[in-house]
Amino acid sequence: MMTLISFTKARLAGLLVLLWLLSGCASQPELSADTASALPQQSYISGVPFHSQRDFQCGPASLSMALGASGVDVDVDELIPQVFLPGREGSVQPEMLATVRRHHRISYPLNGSFDALLSEVNAGNPVVVLQNLGLSILPMWHYAVVIGYDRARQQLILHSGEQSRQVMEMSRFDATWARSQRWAMVVLPPGELPATLTDTEAIDSISAFESANDVEQALPAWQAVVERWPESALGWFALGNAKHANGDTQAALLAFKQATEQDPKLAAAWLNLGLTQQGLGQTGEAKQSLRKAAALPGQWQAQAQEALATL
Repeated sequence: MMTLISFTKARLAGLLVLLWLLSGCASQPELSADTASALPQQSYISGVPFHSQRDFQCGPASLSMALGASGVDVDVDELIPQVFLPGREGSVQPEMLATVRRHHRISYPLNGSFDALLSEVNAGNPVVVLQNLGLSILPMWHYAVVIGYDRARQQLILHSGEQSRQVMEMSRFDATWARSQRWAMVVLPPGELPATLTDTEAIDSISAFESANDVEQALPAWQAVVERWPESALGWFALGNAKHANGDTQAALLAFKQATEQDPKLAAAWLNLGLTQQGLGQTGEAKQSLRKAAALPGQWQAQAQEALATL
């Protein structure tokens, strides 16, 4: 039979003191050369609301702060049943991401680097982070919101627990953050994008938002994607789908054309371009597009061949 390890209060206090000392000796997190030269020495996001957490409710409190900063005023008590899992005495990341979408905001997970963390703060985006304030054998999971930094002093500023604008050494923070695989996210309204994501990462987050809401709400986000990444074929393809679903077939046609120009091997874009052209009575153009789709192997080939046969 497995013997569980029990801790007296004295031993637990000793372990936490040991953790404090060890994290104090941790090395300072380093930035890439490009990020270090681009970022100012200090940055602070003013106006981020603060909500003190109650027992095991740092997840709802952090979400309320991040949503409030994005323009959605939602009370912590309203969020508790959406993200708080009593059996786990806390909130897990999928519920955090999904709850943001339910409040008509897009949750963007970050890549877990200090470059991304500081760059988002400098861009004015509060960052929700997950820390383990305990040990691997005795975890104390905790969500907080990073709202500022001072590179010269190697300090972060966080809304955390019962303390607003808490100052924490970067090295100590990184030691606790690393135990969560450096999980972090930003919360933004559709049409605003994080400073550090790739187009593929942004598309994944916007797609999840669109599935949880509706196409019309996602339109500003897709438009923002192609404005930042005009070479993104998938971005143009997603914008075309959203425009078509919203009844704007001419705009959808242009978006699908852009998708095929950026990636001539994107069969789904050729297929949707052909079907849109067919719906607009452009039979000759539709045949050419559908032939392109039908010539590309993959899951859309049979559908393209069938559509071509109907012409």
